[in-house]
Amino acid sequence: MVTVAPRRPRIEFRPDDPTLTANGGLVLVAETCRVLDVVGTIDRHVGPVKARRRGAGAGELLVGLAECMLAGGDFFCDLDTMRADVAGAQLRAVADPPASTTALGLARRFGPDRTAGLRAAQAELVDRHVAALPAERRRALLAVRPTIDLDPTDVEVYGTDKERIGWTYAGVRAGRPVPLVWAEAGLVLTGTLLAGDQDVRPHAPALIAEAVGALPDGVPRPRLRADSGLFSADVASAAVTAGADFAIAAARNPAVRAAIRSIPRTAWRRAKGMPGAQVAAVDYAPAGWPAGTRMIVRRMKVQAAGISTDHRARRRRTFDPAQLALALGGQVGHAYAYSPIVTNLIGSAVAVEAWFRDRAWVEERIKDSRLGMALRHLPSGYAAANEVWMWAAFLALTLSAAVQALTGHDHPHRAHGKRLRRELITIPARVVHHARRLILRLAPDQADGPLIGAYHLLRALPSPAG
Repeated sequence: MVTVAPRRPRIEFRPDDPTLTANGGLVLVAETCRVLDVVGTIDRHVGPVKARRRGAGAGELLVGLAECMLAGGDFFCDLDTMRADVAGAQLRAVADPPASTTALGLARRFGPDRTAGLRAAQAELVDRHVAALPAERRRALLAVRPTIDLDPTDVEVYGTDKERIGWTYAGVRAGRPVPLVWAEAGLVLTGTLLAGDQDVRPHAPALIAEAVGALPDGVPRPRLRADSGLFSADVASAAVTAGADFAIAAARNPAVRAAIRSIPRTAWRRAKGMPGAQVAAVDYAPAGWPAGTRMIVRRMKVQAAGISTDHRARRRRTFDPAQLALALGGQVGHAYAYSPIVTNLIGSAVAVEAWFRDRAWVEERIKDSRLGMALRHLPSGYAAANEVWMWAAFLALTLSAAVQALTGHDHPHRAHGKRLRRELITIPARVVHHARRLILRLAPDQADGPLIGAYHLLRALPSPAG
């Protein structure tokens, strides 16, 4: 007997319902913008960007781009897709974002003075974010010494005519966003955009001073944390001058290697939270560095069989050349991989090294801005437009952090990129007007979802104007 499968009904498509939106969760971003007064803050610091008062100003341009990124936009042209979402306009902070061509034209008008306004606006938004936190959470955040992570990131681009683009050491054409992040809060304090072949160190002192100044009043003495690309006496001195301590990964030059070899065997202690690793401190300071500088070293035993023979392998740089030669030659069974940092922080070397190793968390924040907030692209050929794009990505990261911190959605872990979009932003909804009420009709499975509770929490918070 042959079983005949039931025939599926013919589907009729009717894309004619103007009340539907794919991004119902942007209502949370709009409420967060109200609580922090994002549009007004940017407008006050940047000033007018065009002669006519019609259309979007600086605040609506940046917030419109940030909302587009939070909803999954990757390029300026994705603004046109957002503009076509008529129903969603009633939920967004910027109901009518500029068209892509208009946005690009406005972004090109941002010179050094307007970019400085964006940095000042970001500093004020950090203050507003902290002030809006629940009292207990705010006290806990302000009681901890703030960590400022200076971590440049290269964004590969394609095309030979883009402005402020250079060849990196890895052999790719790239721009180099340089964010300074308050690690404990997950907020960008300040930043700049350089070419891929530009050295960050000459720009670091001014950025460090701005970042320290952007921290809220009353925080303990901050700590600057940076990788070996910032290994410089000028960077360390700039941190001290700005009122911060520093810890910078050391370049593995002959003097540093000689200092590591001088560490007695009895000085090594078990590392915190890293099985098999050991930590020791050595009284070594490069010439010209601030008083009180010392070096802390972590080492990890690596069996000879696990050492790559490819000279391009990054980990090979961590070995002492003499030990590496013996291990690869089969004369010894292992070698030690060394990770030195130079710091003026006092206290246990084990505790300082464990704190420095936590810089992996800020790399997650930068990864979030690249993969979650579209900083994996510098989409324009114009440097000014790319810098505005970078600041829009930083603003999207700030709004992501604020939405979750103000609603408790970041416990136990803060959602990044795709997860944030799935759980809070790209929630299909029908926007209905009834009896002078604005109703957002959701799927039944959203009855217990985070959107409704988060909205009511944000709605209860006052705006800066009361």
